[in-house]
Amino acid sequence: MLTTHLLAIFLISAIVSHSKALRFPRELYNLSSNQIFIVDNLSRPPSSSASPTPLLSPAVSSPLVPALFIIGDSTVDCGNNNYLGTFARADRPPYGRDFDTHLPTGRFCNGRIPVDYLALHLGLPFVPSYLGQTGELEDMLHGVNYASAAAGIIFSSGSELGQHISLTHQIQQFSDTYQQFVLSLGEDVAIDLISSSVLYVSIGINDYIHYYLRNVSNVQNLYLPWGFNQFLASTMRQEIKNLYNTNVQRFVVMGLPPIGCAPYYLQRYKSNNGECVEEINDMIMEFNFFMRYMTDELLHELPDAGIIFCDVFQGSMDIIRNHKSYGFESTANACCGLGKYNGWMMCMSPQMACRNASDHIWWDQFHPTDAVNAILADNVWSSRHTEMCYPMNLEKMVFSQSLNNLV
Repeated sequence: MLTTHLLAIFLISAIVSHSKALRFPRELYNLSSNQIFIVDNLSRPPSSSASPTPLLSPAVSSPLVPALFIIGDSTVDCGNNNYLGTFARADRPPYGRDFDTHLPTGRFCNGRIPVDYLALHLGLPFVPSYLGQTGELEDMLHGVNYASAAAGIIFSSGSELGQHISLTHQIQQFSDTYQQFVLSLGEDVAIDLISSSVLYVSIGINDYIHYYLRNVSNVQNLYLPWGFNQFLASTMRQEIKNLYNTNVQRFVVMGLPPIGCAPYYLQRYKSNNGECVEEINDMIMEFNFFMRYMTDELLHELPDAGIIFCDVFQGSMDIIRNHKSYGFESTANACCGLGKYNGWMMCMSPQMACRNASDHIWWDQFHPTDAVNAILADNVWSSRHTEMCYPMNLEKMVFSQSLNNLV
């Protein structure tokens, strides 16, 4: 049987499920039947500009976990940077044009980001940004997104763009949320809520884009790529242990994408026919190798922890190499931008965007389209298109740990 504390969590969640901050976007509800609308297609995500098609029932009848908490960078920022003084913002069109509301939300995408899709798989509403919610208990019970564009593992990564919430600060914000749960719900219920929820971590790419590749503080003379990768992975290892000590037991740790294939670096390194920059991708692959090895170590070191590592590089390269079978036409050009590969200048106005983002892999200089995010999220959840999560996907982790609670 589920523990009394865990049942209490779901009861509290049900009571506050109509809280404004936790509702699905208005367009996702059929008010007459309470059905949830999500885009679903067995072969690949449909056009991101298409209208969502209704399912006969919600993705799941009830939440599979109490909450989803998110720490990261622009890959999963859903609006925190809207409240900061920074150039790293996505709060103006054409960002969000194919989102459920067709408005910019702060997501660095034309539509949804991966954690939006994962929230639906888990039976949860879209997770609100930490700076965008009111701070009330009911606004946080189903999860909080602390991610901030330009943030990195290194505190100063991305600082040339302005303000951002560093990894260390995001973890402190998560700890503050946990303390609020303790004060409001009691320590036992708060521990059960946190330990039964999922923490999704997606960070590190800005340590290359805005730090190592720019040779900030002469870092390339201090660290060879191998040493720099090892430094980042060891830092992440310690932060995951710190989070575990805050009673987090379910982790999804995301690897880094192939930014050597991103339009920005294709134009900067003068790629002739859209070939990826191998020297950059080699660094990313090596970092992901260290992170996967670190995951194996932590699984042996931390009792009762469920940690999965998802190799975004592997999943993304499968899409690029087999783009035709996924339905993509353009593998090198960003949908929105300016210059060769639309990678010279960032996406700044609707006039700079292509008409149909769903046949593009890249939305802007660095970020994938909604269609790619849907594929990657499906891989994280169920390995639907390719195996990229180790030692298991999120669906297996959630259900295996749920079975362990049925004693």
